[in-house]
Amino acid sequence: MEGQLSGTTAYLGLGTNLGDRQENLTQALKGLDAGPELTVLRTSGIYETAPWGLAEQPDFLNMVAEVCTGLSPRQLLDFVKDLERELGREAGPRFGPRLIDLDILIYGSDVVDEPDLRIPHASMHLRAFVLVPLAELIPDHIHPTLGLTIADLAGEVDGLAGVSPVA
Repeated sequence: MEGQLSGTTAYLGLGTNLGDRQENLTQALKGLDAGPELTVLRTSGIYETAPWGLAEQPDFLNMVAEVCTGLSPRQLLDFVKDLERELGREAGPRFGPRLIDLDILIYGSDVVDEPDLRIPHASMHLRAFVLVPLAELIPDHIHPTLGLTIADLAGEVDGLAGVSPVA
């Protein structure tokens, strides 16, 4: 119901390339929606994407969720990392295969630059698998540090050929 939500609009990237990938995304969205002071407002489509960073692994399913949250950026990071563990994510190589990956991409208009928390996400402008679904939701949003729209960034990023919508 419009008007009942209060908080900050944030955008989270979801990715998975192990197990039942569709189910992993479904469970992650349910976990997000069940979170404290957090409501999933809408989601992008799901995209099958080539691996990024470490090529020798299965393809990913990726999507973006728009959420409204009363959590601070730090609380949101703690919550999504706890949710990843609850869903079965285990430690592994950087950019390696994963059951679920949840990243804070944008948190309102905030810019956060801490050693373990960078908002907007430090690499999102380099990742087609993030920008394509994000542009589906907020094409005209201006990246707060780069000054370009998400649609402009998505149109120029390398790797677009490796991002395909899932029917």
